[in-house]
Amino acid sequence: MFLKVQLPWNVIIPADSLDSEGLMLQRQIVIRLLNEFAVKKATKDHGYFLAVTTLESIGEGRVRQQTGDVLFPVVFSGITFKIFTGEILEGVVVKVLKHGVFLKCGPINNLYLSNLKMPDYNYFPGENPFFMNDKMSKIEKDVTIRFIVIGTKWMEAEREVQALVSLDGDYLGPVP
Repeated sequence: MFLKVQLPWNVIIPADSLDSEGLMLQRQIVIRLLNEFAVKKATKDHGYFLAVTTLESIGEGRVRQQTGDVLFPVVFSGITFKIFTGEILEGVVVKVLKHGVFLKCGPINNLYLSNLKMPDYNYFPGENPFFMNDKMSKIEKDVTIRFIVIGTKWMEAEREVQALVSLDGDYLGPVP
């Protein structure tokens, strides 16, 4: 679920941001790195970027001929969030439909739990639709559910992960 990663990155500092003594250079590099890190959002291999923990190294800057900007290779450590098939997690129901529910778990907003993967649950339509089983266990909007991940898919265009989840297993379902 949470991974500690070490990543190489290229940080470009515009020429007008450089000062003659270089005193603010490290600060500029860190600010640029954090901004680019936030924009990147996620990758297929590492999952969702949550935090930069340490700046390990800053390489020698290279001036770009066309613009005069300086490119610095950096290496940093960070924390990411990635889900794996077979992992048991908890998420919150954000939408209830006739054929299943959508869940949110951490930074992932696209988890789908099909009604076919909710054994013994029946759909009840209405203004606030829900699923309920014979033991009166209810799945509705804003309920926390423990589930198992049965498949994931990386969506490059959105830079997001989609996943299919299930309640097939022991101790899975709404969390009291």
